[in-house]
Amino acid sequence: MQHHDSPVLSADSVAPEEIAHFSDLAARWWDPAGPMRPLHAMNDLRTGWSLRHLPAPVAGDDVRRTLLDIGCGAGLASEAFARAGFDVTGLDASQAAITAGRLHMRQHPLSASAGPLSYRCGSAEELVAEGARFDAISALEVIEHVTDPAAFLRMLGGMLRPGGAMVVSTMNRTWRSMAMAKIGAEYVLRLLPVGTHDWRKFITPAEMGQYAARAGLRITDIAGMVPAPGGWRESRDMAVNYIAAMVRD
Repeated sequence: MQHHDSPVLSADSVAPEEIAHFSDLAARWWDPAGPMRPLHAMNDLRTGWSLRHLPAPVAGDDVRRTLLDIGCGAGLASEAFARAGFDVTGLDASQAAITAGRLHMRQHPLSASAGPLSYRCGSAEELVAEGARFDAISALEVIEHVTDPAAFLRMLGGMLRPGGAMVVSTMNRTWRSMAMAKIGAEYVLRLLPVGTHDWRKFITPAEMGQYAARAGLRITDIAGMVPAPGGWRESRDMAVNYIAAMVRD
């Protein structure tokens, strides 16, 4: 077993300018044709892939596997994980996004067979300070928005129970991602508001592997995600978007 360093609590992982940006978008988060339409388009792929790599949820009211969906926004993935049977905590630093998630769940209640879903506004540091532990963690399209991705992954790894698993999706730092995910998506096609991404903060798969190892995590699978008619599909092409699964032995 690899050992990881204790998370550093003094360094806040949340970048204030990122929070303000996404707070402005929260009201339209659940609009499939709104500013978050790229996330809506890829949501089935990223949550479906995640569910194949996370510990299987346990049916029943007494015992359910716990899942932290960090950087949950207004809950696009959180609701999917709850429907799959997890006991989900959706955490985001934007109060506006959390408010939007709670409102959507009240307006569109989950089925009786779904796991519980609770939203919380705050940071991962707060959960660490409380000694929180989870069977599974999802960090989807969030690590490229934090101040220190290595410390962020180390902190998340510290909240995984032994044998737990985590999925992380992000964007590769390549010239293709600069052309497509930054210039194309924000300035040409207007799929995302200008300023959504900072290409310099994109993370290569090799860097992700280094961060995982330092966090005491072992990558078990990695796949590219590419646009396709009617949605997104899994691919060997990781030049722009990719998703990785890792476990804490």
